[in-house]
Amino acid sequence: MIEQMRGNLNTHIDECGNSCVGTSGKNEQCLKEEMCRIVLSILNDFNNISVKELNEIKNEVISIKGSVTSSIHKCTSLHNDLSQFHEIVEKIGDHKVLCLIASIKCKHIIQQALTLLGKSGKVFNVQSNTRHNVRIPSDTCTCYIGAICVFPDGHVLVGDCGNDKVKLLNHQYQVVSHWACYPKDMCLITPSEVAVAVKYNNTYWVQFIKVTQSQLTPVRKFELQHHFRGIAHHRGDLFICSGNALYMYSLSGKQVCRLFGDVDSSSYLTGKNHVGFIRNKNYKV
Repeated sequence: MIEQMRGNLNTHIDECGNSCVGTSGKNEQCLKEEMCRIVLSILNDFNNISVKELNEIKNEVISIKGSVTSSIHKCTSLHNDLSQFHEIVEKIGDHKVLCLIASIKCKHIIQQALTLLGKSGKVFNVQSNTRHNVRIPSDTCTCYIGAICVFPDGHVLVGDCGNDKVKLLNHQYQVVSHWACYPKDMCLITPSEVAVAVKYNNTYWVQFIKVTQSQLTPVRKFELQHHFRGIAHHRGDLFICSGNALYMYSLSGKQVCRLFGDVDSSSYLTGKNHVGFIRNKNYKV
């Protein structure tokens, strides 16, 4: 993404530099005649322009020039920043923790570049939408879907926080299996297995659930010593956000490290809210 963005910025710089230069593709004689007509037209218009209008045109030209100059400066600056990040990423190699930190810091610069180029990171055109009922006879409350995972085979797993269940939907979005728990968030870790962040009576744990022949089977779990707001899987590791800290865990349940965290661990939703980063990494809706 860094390489692509650097290329886009270079193209934009060239476009800015050439914004006042162009040819019509005609032969020299036709081009000369056309330029003469344009010059004569400008002279005629110029004779009829008042001093006030002339000053307005002058100010507009100065504004356009300043805008182009500013755009080139910003592009150059962002390009240099991205080049430095590219060098850093190459030196980091496969160091997972440093790669994650670099990607978080680089995300802000890439967003600035996208804004400058007038582009967004991901653009989706919604062609249609449908509503599906995932309520089952044992439900006692309104269904509240707090998390969604889509398996490669097309099955969908939803976390119904309102009824404390995870529900497996087939290709027609009908509930074919469910398992009672207290899901708060979840993420896909293999083509047939998910990690579900569960909370019950102020106890927090991660429950792994396997999907076999359209059936949900709980396999293993490990308890957490902190609360959570989001969970994500990346390259064999779990990243769990507590609201004031971001933790890295192995799939066996061992806490590898605390990547980020507010100094005041007793406060909630303080410092950086890393749950947004977690959800983006999982492309959740």
